[in-house]
Amino acid sequence: MERESKLTSRMIIIYVLLIGVSLPVIIGKILYIQVWEGEYWKQRDPVERMGKKEMMPARGNICAEDGRVLAFSIPFYSLHFDPFMSKDTLFQKKVDSLALMLSSLFGDALPASYRQRLWNARFGAKPNHYLRLGPRNVTHSELQEVKKFPLLRPPKEQERGSESGLITEERPIRKTPYGALAQRTIGYLRQDDTMLRGWVGLEEAYEQELRGKPGLKKVEMLSGRKVWRTIEEPVRGYDVITTIDIDYQYIVHEALLAQLERYKAHSGVAVLMEVKTGDIKAITNLLQGDEGYEEELNIAIRDLFEPGSVFKAATMLALLEDGYVHPEDTVDLDSGVYRYHGQQLKEDKRGYIGKVTVQRIFERSLNGISKLLVKHYDNQRKRFADRLYAMQLNKKLDVEIAGEAPPKIKYPTNKEWSGNTLPWMSIGYEVQMTPLQVLAFYNTLANDGKRMKPRFVKEIRNGDEVVRHIPVEVMDRSICSRSTLAHLRRMMEGVVERGTASNLRGSSYGIAGKTGTAGIASGRQGYGGVKRYLASFVGYFPAKEPLYSCIVMVKDPAPDKGYHGNVVSGSVFREISDKVYALASVKHGRSVEQESDRLPVSKNGYRDDFLTLYDALAIPVKEEKRAEWVLTTRVEGEIVLRPHAVDSVVPNVKGMGLRDALYLLENRGLCVGASGSGMVTSQTIDPGSRVSRGSYIHIELR
Repeated sequence: MERESKLTSRMIIIYVLLIGVSLPVIIGKILYIQVWEGEYWKQRDPVERMGKKEMMPARGNICAEDGRVLAFSIPFYSLHFDPFMSKDTLFQKKVDSLALMLSSLFGDALPASYRQRLWNARFGAKPNHYLRLGPRNVTHSELQEVKKFPLLRPPKEQERGSESGLITEERPIRKTPYGALAQRTIGYLRQDDTMLRGWVGLEEAYEQELRGKPGLKKVEMLSGRKVWRTIEEPVRGYDVITTIDIDYQYIVHEALLAQLERYKAHSGVAVLMEVKTGDIKAITNLLQGDEGYEEELNIAIRDLFEPGSVFKAATMLALLEDGYVHPEDTVDLDSGVYRYHGQQLKEDKRGYIGKVTVQRIFERSLNGISKLLVKHYDNQRKRFADRLYAMQLNKKLDVEIAGEAPPKIKYPTNKEWSGNTLPWMSIGYEVQMTPLQVLAFYNTLANDGKRMKPRFVKEIRNGDEVVRHIPVEVMDRSICSRSTLAHLRRMMEGVVERGTASNLRGSSYGIAGKTGTAGIASGRQGYGGVKRYLASFVGYFPAKEPLYSCIVMVKDPAPDKGYHGNVVSGSVFREISDKVYALASVKHGRSVEQESDRLPVSKNGYRDDFLTLYDALAIPVKEEKRAEWVLTTRVEGEIVLRPHAVDSVVPNVKGMGLRDALYLLENRGLCVGASGSGMVTSQTIDPGSRVSRGSYIHIELR
């Protein structure tokens, strides 16, 4: 008994000690919360204790320069149901009707299945205040129908003592109405935490402006039930107004796509830039995939290439600016074979060359330019590299779209520099640039030596209000002297008039530029393995008063179909320049009637195609006599259509484009071979000849 009494006394002492130690701590904590943290907890929104959710704002649009929408958001909804918002008797009375209506509207489950889910949410072992209804993405029209269903109607339409159990969450989905046009440059979204965010392209670059400000809703207790209430409405994002001209974009995209399909190429790039501003008016990046050519990567910005002969403009600029050559200087290139430190460099076309002018070297894209570079810079290699660096060819353009690759322009102090680097650099090898970086250089030549930063976006708007204007940016006021620029521009005009791009001559407005046909290294085999090529043409138009610069690059065209830059890429450039120049005349308000010499070059062909084009360009047309196939001529400011006889066994296709010529010849049972680009200039079987079906005819285009 005494032992038990001692044990009890000890327990009481321990208990008192515990109370004595813990009570002051508890009281102190209470006082701390009440006095020091009291104001914080009073002001703190009860939603933090009860639950809250962000409400996604409507994302701003991405628009073309004229306001046409390139990317916009369509509201979709996810629907949930709180069955405890209704009285038991009402729920039991209406649950069958609700199940039938949901099944009929969405068709994703049978009425019996819907009823079981609804019933279990209310009376099952695990009550559910947030039961999912319908598919993940419910349209706005479907939502309006759902709001008419029993138990889901608005509170005013519910029976007394009950409220709507419908819980909606808006889930915007991004749409691009013009499909693949500039798709990679526009970009796309990715789910990030609770909302969609820009992942690539302009969607990513202008995420802050486009995404808006999320709203907030909280859950409150109402008669023992949870009810979501809006605290703060979401604020819609701003609109981004790009420099893209959707009409030009369509022209560029379609021209490149058709050529890639024709030559079965791996990929291709075409970019159109406004000379004076640096504005990107159109940009297309197409890569061959399982379902044709798609805009998977922004090749123009992120991919580096050895540019090949299009780099010769930079080499020639250095030689001219340092005063080492003049266009009329004569150089003896002998047999066209050059040896540097044990390696051989030769011309693409074999044969004795002899003495040629510097101008002719550039126009014919002769590798003999390496001979000039080695002669004048072999003992002062840094001077040549410094000249390239002074042109800013070694610097990124720092465009707002992420992923731009830095150009690789070697310097004599680099470990990679060898005895053969100088001659190979002169013709565009052992240097790497992106297509956009190459275009920016040629745009500088077109812009009187003023280097512009490429611009993709010109304004940020909130409705009609301009929130921010993004100005054009000059990166360099002048990269060379006026005399050097004049010489080089005449050389680039000569490339088209007399040189490697003579297939592009004949335009009324004039084209200047440079061809490139670069070999692509194949792993360890280098350039000696499987023959692969990068076909390029880069230049500007009109030649005398440039409005636009443009680059076209086609990677890995099928060699058996053709791989030279003047044909594979140059013909795409010509199609773009013809159509853009004609359309620009209309857009800029020029009178076509007063500029008959500037009407677009027309081919002979199918009447309805011509009428559709001329109507779009607001060009006056006169028909001498209605006919399915027509000849086109330009007379006093208008296009005249004359009947073109094609009823003979072998029709006359001279003056037609390739598509129309193939259509006529193949429909008469002939096997057709073609070479060149442009208009048909000759056919191996005379028009009117009678031949058996399956006969072969070859047509040449120029």
